[in-house]
Amino acid sequence: MKPKSLKLNAFLNSLRGVLNLIFPLITFPYVSRVLSVSGIGKYNFSNSIVSYFVLIAGLGINTYAVREGAKYRDNKEKLNSFANEIFTINTYSAIVAYVLLFICLFTFTKLHSYFYCILIYSLQILFSVIGVEWLFTIYEDFAYITIRSIIFQLLSIIMLFIFVRHSNDYLKYAAVTVFATVGSNVLNFIRAEKQHHIHLLLNFNWQKHIGPILILFAANIANLIYVNSDITILGLMKSNYVVGIYSVSSRIYSIIKSVLSAMLLVTVPRLALLYGKDKIDKYKFLLSKLTNILIMITLPSMVGLILLSKQVVLIIAGQHFLRSVVSLRILAIAYIFAILAWILCDCVLIPVKRERYLLYSMTSSAVINVVMNVIMVPFLSENAATLSTVIAEMVTFVINYHYSKDLVKEIFNSNNFRKTFIDSLIGCIGIIIICTIVNTCFHSILVTTILSILLSILVYGSILIMCKNIYVLPFVKQVFNKIGK
Repeated sequence: MKPKSLKLNAFLNSLRGVLNLIFPLITFPYVSRVLSVSGIGKYNFSNSIVSYFVLIAGLGINTYAVREGAKYRDNKEKLNSFANEIFTINTYSAIVAYVLLFICLFTFTKLHSYFYCILIYSLQILFSVIGVEWLFTIYEDFAYITIRSIIFQLLSIIMLFIFVRHSNDYLKYAAVTVFATVGSNVLNFIRAEKQHHIHLLLNFNWQKHIGPILILFAANIANLIYVNSDITILGLMKSNYVVGIYSVSSRIYSIIKSVLSAMLLVTVPRLALLYGKDKIDKYKFLLSKLTNILIMITLPSMVGLILLSKQVVLIIAGQHFLRSVVSLRILAIAYIFAILAWILCDCVLIPVKRERYLLYSMTSSAVINVVMNVIMVPFLSENAATLSTVIAEMVTFVINYHYSKDLVKEIFNSNNFRKTFIDSLIGCIGIIIICTIVNTCFHSILVTTILSILLSILVYGSILIMCKNIYVLPFVKQVFNKIGK
């Protein structure tokens, strides 16, 4: 099978990630004006309840399936057998999740008033199973995934304006949200069933899969605690206002992080394939290239966000959320540790079957994050949450590096990595100069933001070219060759 273009896949996955984050940003201003405060509360609470059962249904199946299935990609018979085994395990885990959900619904009387909304949201469990999205990731078919995601999100926006028009339409809003998120998974199943004859198995060796899956599931739980603990502790110790301030900075941080990680996520199946087929030299070459390119992208993004954080907050959230600027600047520092830790997690520890060490790092970062929040939030409010995130990301990187250094030490100690890092730092100095000049000469928020970004990209790229960066020069030559034709 001919390998897909990693550049195209990175763009498509980045686009999809941005759209998944932008969809709520587009719809929420309308919904918050149409629905009552009570309706919004029921919607958010129901979603939060179901998210735990979606996690149970998912286990660690998606990550495990991509890692193990990638090595069977060129053998359709083996992949068919593997896909049916994973689909069967996922079906059983979904049944368990539904049983636990209904036990909670009938046991806790407080949930009775949310019964129908929770039921609507629980459709995510079913659709996530039949969606077998991991199968399309194995084939690196990100074009199909992205296109169908865009179509369903556009349809959902249209449905939102048609059906959600009154204060008691929160159930319709929940249905539209589910449709936007996993509605297209029906098409996934039809396509997957046609190509791989997806069906349930009665007898197979499920024990060989369940160990790694449960370890990855435990890591996912630790990660969920790590991600949610900031807002939970802020909500318990501080006010809704503080939670709202932090939510803006963390949302902006997540959007940019999603874009930065797009190239990483589309490279995972290829790395798993190379390692699974024992092509270690090619695996290390691709890993080295990925690491260096992400360094070149992450450092300027981090510096740029620190410099333009005020403009970004004003554009996205407005004047009332200016207090978010400080926490956003602190969070931006976490990017470099988060991306490097992510590389070592998804591109090294998981492909080489060291998921138990991933559990160690996730658990450690979760514990550190919770403890630091409890200690610092009373004094530093939302800034404590951001500081704890930076330190937790740093700890995750250090632990991941410790358990993967036999594979990555030569990459991080190489001349290429050092030169790329230095080139990027020099380029960041250019960004600082540009942003300072633009902010001095112009006062319009929109003008300063657009000019700063465009000129920073131009100056940063020019500096990398002058430094003769080995990853930028081939790209520039390729562009000029195409223009010449």
